[in-house]
Amino acid sequence: MLLGIEIGGTKLQLGVGLGDGKFVVPPEPILVDRMAGAEGIRREIAKRASRLIQLHKVTRIGIGFGGPIDAARGRTITSHQIAGWQDFPIVEWCRDVLRLPCALGNDADLAALAEAKFGAGRGCDPVFYVTVGTGIGGGFVRGGKLYSGFGPAAAEIGHLRPGLECVNIDDTVESLASGLALERAAATLADDPIFQGHDRLTAHELAEAASQGHEKSQAILQRAFDALGWSIAQVVTLLAPQIVVVGGGVAKMTAVPFYDELRAAIERYVFPPLRGTYDLRPPALGEAMVVHGALALAGDVI
Repeated sequence: MLLGIEIGGTKLQLGVGLGDGKFVVPPEPILVDRMAGAEGIRREIAKRASRLIQLHKVTRIGIGFGGPIDAARGRTITSHQIAGWQDFPIVEWCRDVLRLPCALGNDADLAALAEAKFGAGRGCDPVFYVTVGTGIGGGFVRGGKLYSGFGPAAAEIGHLRPGLECVNIDDTVESLASGLALERAAATLADDPIFQGHDRLTAHELAEAASQGHEKSQAILQRAFDALGWSIAQVVTLLAPQIVVVGGGVAKMTAVPFYDELRAAIERYVFPPLRGTYDLRPPALGEAMVVHGALALAGDVI
């Protein structure tokens, strides 16, 4: 039996299974206490994982981490949301604390693996996955295998810089189209009468205001769709995936037609001969996709 763990910027999840797209113990999201940092998350993992390991005779662990990793060294490089993950030896920590071997992957990569094997991309090849949530990440699967490139990261679509003038490392697609970026942009509109009564403005509040004709909200969302669509167009132009799966919390907005708007932006920027050659779909595995991927990773490397 295998244990899959997702460590994100806003949530922690643990699930047990065989890495075949099914769960013996399905994951339940646990909100992350950002103030407790990485140490608080590790304490929570140790408490919950120990019980699951004992009850289900777990032999190996797979971890999907929300940030860049060095899989060869078994270390997290950093988290852009949670302090305390800089160059942390998480594989060694699993051996020491949980007494089990561990396979480590980036969360977007493992979501891509799960959706390609068991979800919206099943039967398609290649598959590119994009998550648009707290941050923006990507993963590329070809022939049923993750593409890892040569180096500590690959398919980091959120860290593309949309324009020659974007020389600052923070001038990225993620800085324009992620959930946090939209929250920051929305905060500048907090005094607008349309947002009265909202303590915290999110992408979903922006979408609702945009659907009511609020021009400033429409402009913020259009800029986000343009940046995200541009970035996916570059992926399609370079890799020609059969399917692009786009998930994450921002993609769940319902007040505006997220996938229609995104498809229009992609088609605007993609290499013309590739227009219409790819499919754009939402994910099929819901909140559990990273845990599915972590289990599949653990199973693949046994």
